[in-house]
Amino acid sequence: MTQPDPDTLARESFRRHRTFATGLLVFMAALTLYSYKIPQDWWSGLLQSAAKAGFVGGIADWFAITALFRHPLGIPIPHTAIIPNQRERLGRALGRFVANHVFTSDEVSIVLAKLDLPGIVHRFLADPAAAHPAAVGLAGMLPKLMTSVEDGRARRLMTRMTPRILGGAGAGQVVARALHNMVDGGRHQEMFGFILGQMKTTLAGRESALRRAVQERVREQGGRLAGWVLGASIARRVLGLVNAELDKMSPDGSELRLAFDEWVRREINRMETDPARAAEVGAAIRKVLAHQTVQVWLWDVWARLRHALEDDLARPNSRAVAHIETALGNLGAILEQDPAARARLQVAVEKIVASLLPAAQLRIAEFISRVVANWDSDTITDRLELRIGKDLQYIRMNGTIVGFLIGGLLYVLLDSMFGHTAF
Repeated sequence: MTQPDPDTLARESFRRHRTFATGLLVFMAALTLYSYKIPQDWWSGLLQSAAKAGFVGGIADWFAITALFRHPLGIPIPHTAIIPNQRERLGRALGRFVANHVFTSDEVSIVLAKLDLPGIVHRFLADPAAAHPAAVGLAGMLPKLMTSVEDGRARRLMTRMTPRILGGAGAGQVVARALHNMVDGGRHQEMFGFILGQMKTTLAGRESALRRAVQERVREQGGRLAGWVLGASIARRVLGLVNAELDKMSPDGSELRLAFDEWVRREINRMETDPARAAEVGAAIRKVLAHQTVQVWLWDVWARLRHALEDDLARPNSRAVAHIETALGNLGAILEQDPAARARLQVAVEKIVASLLPAAQLRIAEFISRVVANWDSDTITDRLELRIGKDLQYIRMNGTIVGFLIGGLLYVLLDSMFGHTAF
């Protein structure tokens, strides 16, 4: 099925204006001939001079306009058919003009300010029909992104950078904030209780071995007789004292728990206020993360996370997609309710566009130049003539009419100055 010509209306308008301009030129030619046939007097001289000037003006403008697009009457006169013959230079000039005078930083900033980008993003995120496909697309990118990080230079770079980032100068502050949250919620005591419980379980399971170890130590220090007489008793007492002390630590409000709480809070305060202590914590974290065993474990966790994410995305009701969709919705709500967030997004987009604009200007200029250079002569002539041809026909009409009027005016002036004259 043939596609309709999108330029049909433009072609019809151009054809009407060209016909009128040509008709006006033919009328001037006919008027010139007519002026020679009528009785010769002052009025016929005026008509003759005006008609000849109008015809010459119309012909001159027709030649100039035609020479832009093709050879007049098909004659290869030098410096005609300018646009088809110079399309590469025209493309480069047009590309530079658009890049340097249209896509300028000031113009782009004005356009971005008028667009209300935060409003556009909010309306997009508030529409479930748009937000859900976006969430699906973002979630689908995550496994590929994680896989790309696992392999090659990206993995080696992350292996080197992770200890530096997580163990940097601000690591102590991060740890302090995390501990603050844990202490404020009382979870540090839960952790302390868990450790005590594990110690009790370990002691109970290793009691026989520990008893033999204490007996051997007594025997080494006091001799075989002391070890045989007192070893078992001392072992029972040592283990009993250890269990008793652990039992004292268990209840909430015990002295050891209070001391532990005080120590934790004191360490948090040191990490927040003492740069040297914060640096020590950062160095410790960096050392731990740089250990090969820890890195192997982290990459194993990373791989498990990626596989879990892939499995989740394969399900119809993916939790990852739901979480991302919820996050996008929350972002949309923030942009609707928080003017500061809207301003930050607007400024961020403007900065990104400003940073990309120089490279974009170069690409735009190259793109326009390449497109125009690849057009064939007939295509570039047809497209430009349709876009500006109507206005150029007005030039022809104005040239004909102005020539007619100027010719008549000159005849009147010359006749008044020098008497009857031919013009």
